[in-house]
Amino acid sequence: MTTEYQSCVKIIPPETGQSSSNRGRKFRTLAAYWVLGLCNNYGYVVMLTAAKDIIAEQTGTVNETAIHSDKRDCTYMSTGAILLADILPGLICKFIAPFIPFFVNVRVAICVILASAGYLSVAFSNSFLMSLIGVVLTSFCSGLGEVTYLQYSTFYNKNVLSTWSSGTGGAGIVGALSYSILQRLGMRTSLLIMLIVPLTMAISFWVLLPRPSVDDIAQALEIQMIVNREEMKNPIHAIRKKISLIPGLMKYIIPFFLVYLFEYFINQGMFELTNYKDAGIDAGSQYRWLQVTYQVGVFLSRSSVNLFHIKKTYIFALLQGINVIIFTTEVLYFYIPNYYWVVALVLWEGLLGGSSYVNTFYRISTEQTGSLKNILKWI
Repeated sequence: MTTEYQSCVKIIPPETGQSSSNRGRKFRTLAAYWVLGLCNNYGYVVMLTAAKDIIAEQTGTVNETAIHSDKRDCTYMSTGAILLADILPGLICKFIAPFIPFFVNVRVAICVILASAGYLSVAFSNSFLMSLIGVVLTSFCSGLGEVTYLQYSTFYNKNVLSTWSSGTGGAGIVGALSYSILQRLGMRTSLLIMLIVPLTMAISFWVLLPRPSVDDIAQALEIQMIVNREEMKNPIHAIRKKISLIPGLMKYIIPFFLVYLFEYFINQGMFELTNYKDAGIDAGSQYRWLQVTYQVGVFLSRSSVNLFHIKKTYIFALLQGINVIIFTTEVLYFYIPNYYWVVALVLWEGLLGGSSYVNTFYRISTEQTGSLKNILKWI
């Protein structure tokens, strides 16, 4: 084994204890990856849920009960600005991370620092720009954390991917719900309490997660060496091979992309304008609980793949497009009678989004087995 890889990962000798020890190690690994998935996506969800409060805090507007009359209570800055700050940096990080040396301990430390700095920046912000910087920092943490933990998962049993996925799904409900409850203490206090999340991430990685064994690392390095050897032998063919896989996946990618495009348009464009005076809660609370409802729908539908499968995934894009029309016309013409009808629609929206996610990847895994193997081979 090369010195380079020895410096990048944590190594222990092969397990020599009883099978119970192996079971305990496996449980710790799965549990650690679930917590890491939760902590990694937590800040992303919280910033989206807090978007209306962040804007209200920095623009001087107050979350009073909106009057459902002939005019909407609009603000100069839309929550869509928070959405962009919460997504784009993470995407950029995912693109550049594969070209950065894989020193996993350094990367995790950076993630912990970025998450902490993000919460603190938003909590103590005295300008909208500073708040956006805080959102950007949490986005970088999420992007860097995802590529790092998934890359590191090659040194463990493949089941860690399922627990990681479950943790990221749970982050939707836990993040949105915890902020909505803690917000009664004020946004600053809520975000300061949430500093426990990056601390939990650090404990999960450096304490709870077992170190990969020599056998695990040797197997992972052997696979990587095979891939590198083939790419170095014929790099042009490798690039063409990757590109040739894209057209066959477009029938899955395009509907999936449209579903989430429509969702973000609704969640960060329409939620803040859909307010009711007779809901029993103020406009800010209405926005937050709609975010919670959406995450509940996503979580429930992402857990449904073992119960039933929907092959025609383009249906989700069509139904989500109808939701866009409903929410847009409601903002313009005020025809939905009360807030709780909107809650039901948002739950439906979340169910469609989660179903699109899980059924799309299920279709790829069952219908494109050869393509999937090639993707995994050439990534």
